[in-house]
Amino acid sequence: MNPAVEGYSAAILETADSAAVAAELGAVVRMVEAHDELRSVLTDTALASPLRRAVLAEVLEGRVSDPARRLAPFAVAAVRAPDALGALRWVAARAGEETPAELSLLGHRAARERIGGYADALFEVASPPQLEEVEDQLFRFARVVESDPQLRGVLTDRELPVELRQAVVRDLLADKVDPLTARLVSFVIAGGRPRDFVGALDWLVERTARARGWRVARVRSAATIDRAQQEAMAAALGRMVGAPVELQVRIDPELLSGAVVEVGDLRVDASARGRLERLREELVPALAGANGLERGTGGP
Repeated sequence: MNPAVEGYSAAILETADSAAVAAELGAVVRMVEAHDELRSVLTDTALASPLRRAVLAEVLEGRVSDPARRLAPFAVAAVRAPDALGALRWVAARAGEETPAELSLLGHRAARERIGGYADALFEVASPPQLEEVEDQLFRFARVVESDPQLRGVLTDRELPVELRQAVVRDLLADKVDPLTARLVSFVIAGGRPRDFVGALDWLVERTARARGWRVARVRSAATIDRAQQEAMAAALGRMVGAPVELQVRIDPELLSGAVVEVGDLRVDASARGRLERLREELVPALAGANGLERGTGGP
């Protein structure tokens, strides 16, 4: 099944009456199968996925519970149009499982899509202030794990059971973060790749910022950046990416001086370390050529 649908379903069914949702989704499947016009709309490749989602949401308004009304339209929109009915059948079957099977290990991209689907379900019902708090908490926890080799070793060890790694996180975050943050971190363990734990958290930070209309700029600086400098940097980056930018600054003395800034795929390296590395890349071929020339002129 589509990884995003898998993640979205996991989030919805965590807090819903799964048996009731399964019954409702089964009825939705039968309704779509029985109505040629509705089935034609949901499987029409000429219609954009948001439109297909809106059509089914409108049809289900007032007829099923909120979890079913959210889950069914998301499923048909997240897959290719010809697969819409199959996606509906899958979520109905998934809701009907008494004990959901452990999530399979996916490739890097698919695992993040699954985490993204889970996050989308939570973000839909979160307020902007809550999202801002969650974003900050995810970033801070990622830095804690990143800076603690022992903790990082435990949370990225695929040989340890998922339940054990989740228990470690629950103990660390209990009563210290928003429940939404705790759910996201726990699902990164269940639905992500173990070695990508910190990377997936940072990816979620960016996704959370986007959910509230912002972009995240990760800044590694050799020295402290004062408030005025941060505001100027955020304004300049905002003009470059076309959206408000929030800075997340980390001090890294190894840069020697300057800073490295990353916003999505945009990377600006204005550090002394970066300049030295670029200089070395330029000099090595030149020196190799010069040595070859000297050998050539000095030979017999």
